[in-house]
Amino acid sequence: MSARFGPAGNSISFQQMGYKESLQVPEYIERMGLDAFEYQCGRGVNIGDTKATKLGILAKEKGIVLSLHAPYYISMSSIEEEKRLNSINYILASARAVKAMGGDRIIVHTGSCGKISREYALQLACDTMKKALQALKSEGLSDIHICPETMGKVNQLGTLYEVMQLCKINEALIPCIDFGHLNARDLGYFKSMEEYTKVFDSIENELGIDRLKIFHSHFSKIEYTTGGEKRHLTFADNVYGPDFEPIMEITARKNLSPIFICESAGTQAEDAKSMKEYYLSIKQI
Repeated sequence: MSARFGPAGNSISFQQMGYKESLQVPEYIERMGLDAFEYQCGRGVNIGDTKATKLGILAKEKGIVLSLHAPYYISMSSIEEEKRLNSINYILASARAVKAMGGDRIIVHTGSCGKISREYALQLACDTMKKALQALKSEGLSDIHICPETMGKVNQLGTLYEVMQLCKINEALIPCIDFGHLNARDLGYFKSMEEYTKVFDSIENELGIDRLKIFHSHFSKIEYTTGGEKRHLTFADNVYGPDFEPIMEITARKNLSPIFICESAGTQAEDAKSMKEYYLSIKQI
C-alpha cells in the first residue's frame, strides 16, 4: 500500500479544463494523476443517494478513494444540548452520503471552546462522539470512520492532544491531521524535521502503529495571525508554510499509507500532484 493524494473539492482548473459537474470529477482526478478526492459538504449534505452512488461507481472504476467533509457547523462541544444532538444528525447524514459513494471516512470539525475551559469542551465533545458512534451503529454504519480534525484557530477545539484524546474513545476513529492548521494555531510550529517527527510519534504512541499507517491528512500552506488560521494559500507561498517535503519523507521512510487531501486555495489538485510526485521520488530511493 502507498499513500494516496487528492484535492478537497475542485481546483480552478476543473472548469478551465471544460468540466462542469460532480460526476465528471473522477475523470478529472485521473487526468490530474491523482487517486483520492474529498467531497465537500461543509455547508450541508445536499447530494442525493442516486448521484452519490453514481459518483462512487465512477471513482471506483478509476481507482479513486472518496472521503467526505462533514458540515462546518457541527459542534460536538457546544454547551447547548440541542446543538450537540443536531451535530449527531449531521454526522449521520454525512455517513449515509459517503457510504453511498463507496467511501468510508467523514472528516469532522469538533467545535470550539467558546467561554468554557478546554477541558470541559473536550469532555462534552467526547460525550457527543460516543453518542455519534452509537447512532452510526444503530443505523448499520459502523464501518464508516469519523475523522476528527486538528484545527487552525486558537479558540477551536482541535489541538493534536485533543484529537488524540477523542480518537482514544474507539479504534474506529481515525485522526485527521491538518499540518497547516497545526502550524497556524501555534504561529509557525514547524521549524525543522523534529517538529514533523513529533506529530508522527504522537499518533503512534497514543493510538498505535495501525492507525498511524492509515491516518487521514489535510495539507495546505496557511496564513495566520495571533488568533491562528487566517486564510489558505497555495504552494507558491514561501512565507507561512509549512513545508510538505518532510511529511512525505517520514511517510515514505515509515512505509505508511495515509490519505493526503490538499486544501490549497484554488490549486489544490495541482499542489496535491506536487506532493504525490515528491513522495514517489522518495519512495524509489
